[in-house]
Amino acid sequence: MAASNNRNTLKSENKKKTASPQTKAKKKPGKKKKANRKQRFQNLKIITGIFLILFSFYLIISIISYVYQWFHFGNDDALLGMSFGEILTQPDVQHHNWAGRIGAALSYQFIHQWFGIGSVLSGFYLFILGLFLSSGYQLVHLGKSLIYILALTIWLSLTMGFLFFHSEELSILAGVFGYQGNVMLTAILGNVGTGILLLFILLSITTVAYNIPLRWINTALLTAKASSSGNSGELQTEEKEKNISKDKKADSTDPSVASHKKKAIFNTEEYALDEEGNGPQPHQPQEATLGGKESEAEEKQTNGKSSDGNGEAQKNDHQDDNGNEIEFTIETPKSGEEEDKRPSKPEHRGLDTEYDPTLELRDFQFPTLDLLETYEDSHNIRVQKEELEENKQQIVDTLQNYSIKITSIRATPGPSVTLYEIVQAPGIRISKIKNLEDDIAMSLAAHGIRIIAPIPGRGTIGIEVPNKDPQTVSMRSILGSKKFAQSKFELPIGLGKTISNESYITDLAQMPHLLMAGATGQGKSVGLNSIIASLVYQKHPAVLKFILIDPKKVELTLYNKIERHYLAKLPDVEESIVTETREVVRTLNSLVIEMEDRYNLLKDAQVKSIKEYNQKFIARQLNPENGHRFLPYVVLVIDEFADLIMTSGKEVEGPITRLAQLARAIGIHLIIATQRPSVNIITGSIKANFPARIAYRVISKVDSRTILDSGGAEQLVGRGDMLLYTGKELVRLQGAYLDTTEIEKLTEYIGSQRAYPEAYKLPEYIDEEAETSKDLEDLGRDEMFEEAARVVVSNQHGSTSLLQRKLKIGYNRAGRIVDQLEAAGVVGPFEGSKAREVLIQDLTSLEQLLENLS
Repeated sequence: MAASNNRNTLKSENKKKTASPQTKAKKKPGKKKKANRKQRFQNLKIITGIFLILFSFYLIISIISYVYQWFHFGNDDALLGMSFGEILTQPDVQHHNWAGRIGAALSYQFIHQWFGIGSVLSGFYLFILGLFLSSGYQLVHLGKSLIYILALTIWLSLTMGFLFFHSEELSILAGVFGYQGNVMLTAILGNVGTGILLLFILLSITTVAYNIPLRWINTALLTAKASSSGNSGELQTEEKEKNISKDKKADSTDPSVASHKKKAIFNTEEYALDEEGNGPQPHQPQEATLGGKESEAEEKQTNGKSSDGNGEAQKNDHQDDNGNEIEFTIETPKSGEEEDKRPSKPEHRGLDTEYDPTLELRDFQFPTLDLLETYEDSHNIRVQKEELEENKQQIVDTLQNYSIKITSIRATPGPSVTLYEIVQAPGIRISKIKNLEDDIAMSLAAHGIRIIAPIPGRGTIGIEVPNKDPQTVSMRSILGSKKFAQSKFELPIGLGKTISNESYITDLAQMPHLLMAGATGQGKSVGLNSIIASLVYQKHPAVLKFILIDPKKVELTLYNKIERHYLAKLPDVEESIVTETREVVRTLNSLVIEMEDRYNLLKDAQVKSIKEYNQKFIARQLNPENGHRFLPYVVLVIDEFADLIMTSGKEVEGPITRLAQLARAIGIHLIIATQRPSVNIITGSIKANFPARIAYRVISKVDSRTILDSGGAEQLVGRGDMLLYTGKELVRLQGAYLDTTEIEKLTEYIGSQRAYPEAYKLPEYIDEEAETSKDLEDLGRDEMFEEAARVVVSNQHGSTSLLQRKLKIGYNRAGRIVDQLEAAGVVGPFEGSKAREVLIQDLTSLEQLLENLS
């Protein structure tokens, strides 16, 4: 009885499996219908575009004819006082328009009744719109050009009315709108005021349309002032120089004067490089940072140890229970880096050669920082001194409870974590402090205490304590920093800020691949968006392409808008964001083919890297007729790797491993994210080829060791808090936050610009399994196919030996018939020594299947 139940259960399960071919067969007409609907829409779009182009020519010709006839012959005077419908319907209307009766009616309506000669601009806009609909070629931004044309049309109509108000012959150039508008304006402002207003409107339109900076006004005023001053300016300059030299001498003798001068310089927004040469540091209010200079009375109470003049650190000496002094230093966090005031289209660094890969999209405008949000607390650290003192005392007391003496503590506040560096007394073992991690966490009543023993390169022990009020690091503060704008990396990415509040910029090309893992909701998807945004802000669409794989189907869909700018896909795939598992396997194998093709190109060019190859191609040392082409960088982004491994396993792991091993030299880089960092997902072969890894907060220490080969990720606080392992050191960062609305603005800005005709095409990949079943159908079925199917269904046993006995045929022929039965959905797949499962339960269902196949 149990055996029969098990057999029925297996049959029901196999029924579900075998239903898939029929279900797929039913779904194919739906896909075809969707493709036909999309094709019809595309054809309608092209036809509409062609009609608008022809109509624009027709409208412009009719307007030109109307104006020409009016000035030279006055032949269309009969149209005056008539409506649009009367001109079309009354047969006795006399006109001499080159475009016929409809042209006469249209030109009369546009010229006389509306905006005068400015109406001709509408014809040009219709031409631009029609060209975009028919071919996808966008001469100018459609929305902006519509606004500019409307504004210019209104201005031109008013100006014609103002200039030719008293001329009966030329008043036609203004139209009814220009004439009546001028009557109203002159009644309110008079002739002088109306002329000034029209001139101001023209300057405003020109300034906005061509983005002309208004600083030239201030420059012109300063130049006029300087020229009028003459030689007296030189005398004043000499006196100023003498006064400056005197001030410097006074500053060297009186430190209070020097500090006062320094504050004055900051208030006038003059910047200078700091001692490390890290770039300008703008002045921030004293309340926003720690470690600033206190009052003179407080300084005298601290053993004469005060801030060093640069505001870098503040030292306080405390005594422990035995009277030993413990030096406590609060490191002043660096203020937010100044936003780089670069233009929207940064200067490209490269060889000044003949070939320009960006020529096709030479007018491409890089995204501006205005698209990104800024946060009040993203520039400066707001950690209260009382919180630092309290945490420091708790650490000292906890260590003293276990007879551990320390000589000094140094606090470095960060956006979400403060690092306390301690120096233990001689004879104290590091392992003794390391084992107190849980005790320190309990005394501080905080989650996420991490002990670094020792800190590499410093000889101190670090204790990382989360701040009570963690701050949000905006993506704008990272991308707007000079460190990012002036980076010379091939593929610069901004990940976030370090504990010392410095922007962390690294090069994806040097990583060369990145593995990201962490529990759900800890910031992986935000981190992926930050990386994509960093690359888009620096790289032209001609030199960078993305392949986006999103099994969750919702995380990366916003990037569909930049498909024809930055994305790459298979030739026969409609969606640019890959979501289906079968398409993922095809895409990965296609990328492997692309990798092999690129290596063949590098071999022919006798170079070792994509950088050397592109330099040769730009210098026109490689002939395109021999297959050579400019090679853009390709970045593969996978949002949920665990789901792909669970559904496809080796089909996905194989090409991923090959790409990770070989693709670095030819400019293909992988970024893989997963929320399940287990050893069966992140295998040894994958880890070996991903030296750069990012760990967000995980549940257990085992998961942390799986990602980083060490603990620590289980102690993170979440919300973008991460550990970056570069193969050499472990760096703690607070990830930059990029909201969905910011991504929408970014993709909308890029997607509204002129793009390539289609997305970057990957090599075509043919699935061998699909082709095998297709080949079996194309070869034609055996003459005894239907009889063999009836034998198999009647006996409910699918084997080659059964067909040999019943049909009296040879083994090879019987084997071919069984393969054909599998392709038709009669029997299941090969199961070793066991007979194949019969998927059709009765002869009635079989006859229906055979009828459908025929």
